Amino acid sequence: MPVRLLNSAVFEWPGRGPVLDAARRWAEQLVRRDSAVLSVFCVGSYARGDWGVGSDLDIVVLVSTCEPSVVERRRRFEPTGLPVPADVMVFTADEWTQLAEDRPQLVARLESERLTLCDTQQASRIG
Repeated sequence: MPVRLLNSAVFEWPGRGPVLDAARRWAEQLVRRDSAVLSVFCVGSYARGDWGVGSDLDIVVLVSTCEPSVVERRRRFEPTGLPVPADVMVFTADEWTQLAEDRPQLVARLESERLTLCDTQQASRIG
């Protein structure tokens, strides 16, 4: 998490590299432990490279199947070990396809920002 510099009101916010490294480690563990996970990627300011003090990490988890409850999804895919707060959005492959049909501009923007953290093909090579 961000730290306050000694004798200063200024926060030092973690840089993009350490944040993405931690997110990749979490995503790799997630893909290895949960066979429903197809892909984990980030979007938003950390993906685009224009993050700043106070930025959170926006993570999308695509799964083959999942509980319908948002609360259960958040519990199941709660990120750990990240140096900044994270907002995790979990979609089944069918939901992602439906979202692309219902909100094509949104999905096009998210896909243009997409920075893959881990997917099932990467996980099979890792471990």
